[in-house]
Amino acid sequence: MQADQEVINRWSASAPFWEKHGEIIRQMFAPITEALVEDAQIGLQQTVLDIATGPGEPALSVAAVVGSKGKVYGIDPIPEMVQAARRAADDLGLNNAQFDVAFAEQLPFSDDTFDAVISRFGVMFFSSPVDAVREMLRVLKPGRKLALGVWHFAEENPFHYTLSRVIEQYVDSPPVVPDAPDAFRFARSGKLTEVLVEAGVRAASERLFQFNIQTPISVEDYWTLRLEMSEKLREKIAMLSKQQVTEVKRQVLDALREYSTDLGMSFPAEVLIVSGSKSGAA
Repeated sequence: MQADQEVINRWSASAPFWEKHGEIIRQMFAPITEALVEDAQIGLQQTVLDIATGPGEPALSVAAVVGSKGKVYGIDPIPEMVQAARRAADDLGLNNAQFDVAFAEQLPFSDDTFDAVISRFGVMFFSSPVDAVREMLRVLKPGRKLALGVWHFAEENPFHYTLSRVIEQYVDSPPVVPDAPDAFRFARSGKLTEVLVEAGVRAASERLFQFNIQTPISVEDYWTLRLEMSEKLREKIAMLSKQQVTEVKRQVLDALREYSTDLGMSFPAEVLIVSGSKSGAA
């Protein structure tokens, strides 16, 4: 199955920046990783699959959860992301984490291999989410769980909208085509649960996870971080004149100060954690 080439190109272009900011991104999204570990019931000595791992998270964090006798496999369709994940694992001296290039819809693993399957902010970009979840079930052991994290609505996540609302005053942004690959593709409550049910997941459920995205950086550094993380934002900024970029940045920094604290940036955030299990005895 061919993955959407536009999505692959965007993430390929962003891979160096995600590696550059890897530790900050790990800190920001650590609460989501913990939620996925909890809902997928991940523990010591387990074998876990992280789909759309990017530059290695949450797989690298999960490697500590499963311990030296456990194993974590991270897959991603972007070679540059996988290379970054391998470098991160080497830097951390991890022997229980392996990273490979693969698509969610065609997992290179045998049936009934994993004790848990997770994906953080990946399913929104899959070319066929139902087929991908069916593949997750295939490689999952009977009775074991999968857990997926997706963004709730943009208006509930200033981490996203603080920049985009200002930039969209200067650059026309046509509405996203329904069900197109997008960060908020599964923001509506119940939408991803329906995908899991169609794919055959047992006891599929959803919970709204509210937390704070916290990072010890300045308002100015956050501006740089968000632009480098998002190819779409960089493309829009490139369409503006030098004067417009200056004005956009001024407005964004003013808006961001609402979320600036003595310890850095802190944004209220909302994510949906959708989970379920594979039929059969554990």
